[in-house]
Amino acid sequence: MPADTLGVVDALRAAPEQLAAAHEGAAAALGAGSLPDLARVDHVVLCGMGGSGVVGDMVVAVGTATLPVPAVVLKHYRAPAFIGPRSLVFAVSYSGDTEETVGLARAAADAGAQLVTVAGGGALEALGRARGVCHLPVDADVPGPRFALGAMVAPVVVALFKMGMLPEAHAGLVRAQEQLARRRDECVPEVAAPKNPARELARRIDRTIPLIYGQGGLGGVAALRWKQSVNENAKAPAFWNQYPELDHNEICGWGQHGDVTRQVLTLVELTHGLEDPRLGVRSAATREQVEEAVAQILTVDAGGEGRLAQLLDLAYVGDWVSVYLALQNDVDPGPIDAIRRLKDTLAAHGAAGG
Repeated sequence: MPADTLGVVDALRAAPEQLAAAHEGAAAALGAGSLPDLARVDHVVLCGMGGSGVVGDMVVAVGTATLPVPAVVLKHYRAPAFIGPRSLVFAVSYSGDTEETVGLARAAADAGAQLVTVAGGGALEALGRARGVCHLPVDADVPGPRFALGAMVAPVVVALFKMGMLPEAHAGLVRAQEQLARRRDECVPEVAAPKNPARELARRIDRTIPLIYGQGGLGGVAALRWKQSVNENAKAPAFWNQYPELDHNEICGWGQHGDVTRQVLTLVELTHGLEDPRLGVRSAATREQVEEAVAQILTVDAGGEGRLAQLLDLAYVGDWVSVYLALQNDVDPGPIDAIRRLKDTLAAHGAAGG
């Protein structure tokens, strides 16, 4: 196997146990009175970037049917004017030093928001401690935030469960842990293609560029995660969109340039059984129009029971696929030199950490 200098494969193997440990740790840490009262919350704001920011997207997608107040995900510098004392703000950063997230957290605290910091240390943890707000530690010894998904998702989900916002969260986390363990047994390197679904998908995608379409909000977040993982692990371009929105614009883009797109693009559809039945009709009709303009169409079906299990399952398959794409092209999946160089440039211009 080509070089995996940072132990990415081992980090993926440990994902089910990471989620279980974070679930247990957050449940033990969040005692009575440690979180704001639901009656004092008008909305939830989830702040984060990259592998940490997708946590907010996942929480919103999972909680769409049960969250009793609106929830919004912020992935930028400036705090919106609506944040105030009745805002519940989660600031999530694996390192604790992501400058956009730290800036949003400071602004939220200054506005009197009910802040919860979720970090593995750094400035964000220091801010939480200094302001006396609820801090949830991220405990994961992994080669970067994209491999700490379970360690960051579980604390936020458990906090919302403890507040009465996600009543199904405890059971959902247990089912997700079980599904990730099942999926791992299929995707580890010891299982060869075609029995290994992730390795087979990577073999078929090969040197084409994956365009990932997800069904509905849940599938859309999974598609975003796939795109991020291919970018960071395989060091390759990837793009994403979701049904039904793409049928109102992107579908028109397949009318020309088919001689080019059919050589370079693979469409990967992420499906599950928890969205409106009309999405299945839409995706079938869309495939009929798209199939002549892409190299191939591949489908990945979610496993597990419940929204959290199926979302994390789709994301986990994408993580494995991205690593196999890297390894089969002699790319080390761990280092992310482009991001490091960008952070160095920002630091030279007076920016905070990354």
